[in-house]
Parts: sequence; structure tokens; C-alpha cells
Amino acid sequence: MLTRWIERVFDDRYALLRQILLVLSGVIFLLTRDEPDDPYTTLDLVFAFTAFALFPVGVRWPLAGVVAQSTVFGAALCFGSVAPVVPQVGATWAAFELSMRRPARQVAMGVAVLATAHLLGYLGEPLAIALPTWLYGVAIGCVPVLIGMNIRASRQLARQAEQRVTVEARAARAGERSAIARELHDLVAHHVASMVLRVGVARHVLRDADPRVTEVFDDLHASGTTALADLRRLVAVLRDPASLRDGQTYLPIDPGTLLDALAAAVDRAAKTGLRVAASIDPALSDLDAVRGLAVLRLTQEGLTNVAKHAGPAARARVSVRMADGAVHWEITDDGGGVRAPHAEPGHGLTGMRERVEVLGGRLVAGPAGTGWRLHTVLPAAVRS
Repeated sequence: MLTRWIERVFDDRYALLRQILLVLSGVIFLLTRDEPDDPYTTLDLVFAFTAFALFPVGVRWPLAGVVAQSTVFGAALCFGSVAPVVPQVGATWAAFELSMRRPARQVAMGVAVLATAHLLGYLGEPLAIALPTWLYGVAIGCVPVLIGMNIRASRQLARQAEQRVTVEARAARAGERSAIARELHDLVAHHVASMVLRVGVARHVLRDADPRVTEVFDDLHASGTTALADLRRLVAVLRDPASLRDGQTYLPIDPGTLLDALAAAVDRAAKTGLRVAASIDPALSDLDAVRGLAVLRLTQEGLTNVAKHAGPAARARVSVRMADGAVHWEITDDGGGVRAPHAEPGHGLTGMRERVEVLGGRLVAGPAGTGWRLHTVLPAAVRS
């Protein structure tokens, strides 16, 4: 707790606050000083308040702040009537701020200027007296500098540790992506490619088959080819995320083809035997790519669930419309004459919920009459 408090107090963001508090303490010192035999003259007060006025300089330009404060301190030593406590504290504190916030070269320059200012107070005195006193004053003045350098070094070590953690996390994620890419390529893509090849062979061999069979083969071949292309693109992105340009996201469809993709999804579901009525808002053509992909995937998964749980004899209705920038999406079915058309939710419905929640929506799924209803509202995209 104490360490965190110290870190916050000496954070660069609070440099101005530290200077203000120091100025207030200096003003209190001047107001409460009670030494009638050694009063402050007008010139001493000028030096003190000049030191106060220079504190903001050290916030923006720490090295310039040390030079300015040291100059005032040296002048107060030479021309003042009393011990220049306020200018000395100002110069020492400026050196402390410099050591916390700037590299060693600038710190060395600031310490040299401060040491020179200390030396001005001993001009004209015997060397045997002046040198030990000057060295003592410089040593005392260097203590805050050493503390500041220690704080700066601790911050650098903390940043380096954070960077190492970040690098290790990235390496771990890269390893996971590579493992997933290998599995997709070696297992899923291999089997999909095999199925596409076999369907192609069947189409070639069964040229004189029933047109309805040929139509199914054509649809299977097209679907498999598309799925294989998407898998290959996904594997490429997993292996090399840098292949995407800045700000892009992996999208297996082009943003401008959403209406056609939705129509194809509905048509593919109808070919399985489902009777699908679709109401697609033409305004979806201007939908952003991220929500557009979500709408397409929700529609594909929703219709798949209808065919799986309600059977090919079911009637389904797809409704997608825009309202005030939000997407209202819904799929309903009549259950196909089955009393319990949908069983316990599986991974498909879980994935749909996760996709919707990422975009700030909430998927509602449950019985509706004799069938099932899926509904969500994808909020309007936030514009930066």
C-alpha cells in the first residue's frame, strides 16, 4: 500500500501538484518565521518569491527549471541578507524532479549547475573553511538527486518487466494460433477438401442422374468450395496476423455483398426442404462489415438449427431490418409438427450469444407457440 502511494505521489502526471504543495509550504515558512534579529529584507523576499514563480518551469522543462532555480539560489547567496532557505529548497527540489524525469546526461548537467551555485556562497572565504562546507552542502543536495534517480530506475525496471510480460503473452498467443492453424489445416481443411473432391467425382460420374440429385451435388460442391476457401484464409491469418492491414479484421465476406450472402443462405436452407420466408431490409447494404458478418453468421446458424431440430418440413421466417442505426434480427419456425423442436442449447447457440454480446446486444432464444424464436438487436455502431 505504501509503495503504491509513493508511486502515485511521484508520478509525472502529478508534478504540478507537487510543485504547488511545495510553494504552499514555502509561503507558510515565510509567514511563520519568527527571527526578529535576522529579518528578511525586500531583496530576500524578491529571491524567495522568484523561486516560487519558477516552480512551473520545472514542470514543463526540468533542466531549465534547475538552471533557473540555481541561478536564483546563487544570487541569493551573493546578495541576500539571510540564509536563502526558499531558493535553496527550490533548486534542490528542481534537481530532484530532473533526476526522476530525465536521462543521466541532463541530471549531470543540473547537478553541476547546482554545485556551482553552492560555490558562489563561499567566494572570498579561506579554502580550508570553504571547501569542506561546500562539499558538505553539495553532498546534502545530491541526496534528493540520488533518490530521484532510484525512482526513475525503478520505473524503468517496471516498464521493462511489463514489456517482457507483453512479449511473452504475444509469443504464447502466436503459439496457440499456430497450433490452431495446424489443426485446421491438417484435420478440418483436409476433410473438407476430400469431401469437395468426392462430390466433384460424383458429379462427373453421375452425369445422367436425376436433376434434383445433380442440383444437390452442385450445391454441396459450391458450399464445400466456399468453406475450404474460408478455412484457407483463416489459416493464413492465424499463422500471420500481420498479413491484415492496420485496423482490419478477418472477414470471410466482402462488406458490400451482405444482401447476396443472406439471399444465398436462405436459398441454401430452402434446398434442404425448409420453407423459408425472408424479409431483408435493403438498408443492410450500408451496414458496417463487423455487424454485417454477425448478421450473416446468425442467419446461417439459425436456419441450420431450424433444419436440425424442427426438421426439413418446418416453416421458417427470417426478418432483418434496420431502425435508427440498430439491426433487428429474428428467426422463427413453426416446429415442423414436432412438440419439442429444440433440445438443450449446444455450442451453436452459445457461439451465437457470444457473437451478439461482443457487439453489445443480447440474444433471446426460446419457445414460441409450437416452434422456436431467436431474436436480437445489434446496437448502432459507435463512431469515433
